[in-house]
Amino acid sequence: MIGFRMKMIAAGYEDGNDANRLRSDPVFKMAQDAPPSGRDLASQSTMCRLENLPDVRSLLAMGRAMVDLYCASFRQIPKRIVLDIDDTFDAVHGNQQLRLFNAHHDEYGFQPIVVFDGNGRFAAAVLRPAKRPSGAEIRAHLGRLVRAIRSNWPNIRILIRADGHYCSPQIID
Repeated sequence: MIGFRMKMIAAGYEDGNDANRLRSDPVFKMAQDAPPSGRDLASQSTMCRLENLPDVRSLLAMGRAMVDLYCASFRQIPKRIVLDIDDTFDAVHGNQQLRLFNAHHDEYGFQPIVVFDGNGRFAAAVLRPAKRPSGAEIRAHLGRLVRAIRSNWPNIRILIRADGHYCSPQIID
């Protein structure tokens, strides 16, 4: 099911709504190593259940695994890293859960927080509704991120760079 979903995204189908139409498509079946005349692939409702299956603990574990992959991508442990944190607007084209209207962008969407290092390597991300993140939310995200990096590299120096709206007292403290 995950392979089917990934192929749908790669083919330009951004959400699972098209699964009902594509589940019997011979090309998608063959891409899944299934015979074109074989049984249909997963339906939209099955895809929805799959995407809503992980609980908060599972999502946090997935995020931690991404940080571990980031750390493992280095040939040698750096002495210092720079982390750039920012949010970005991602418009939606349907009635996805957690979508919100964002007046600045004048449309519905998500506003994930993304973190890259100073060399442009992806370090972490959090998918979230399209509203300005609170200081408490950013602090929690950065706290988890720094703890995860330090569990891999205990002696690393970490410099965090961000836009002005990330400079609330909760974060600076």
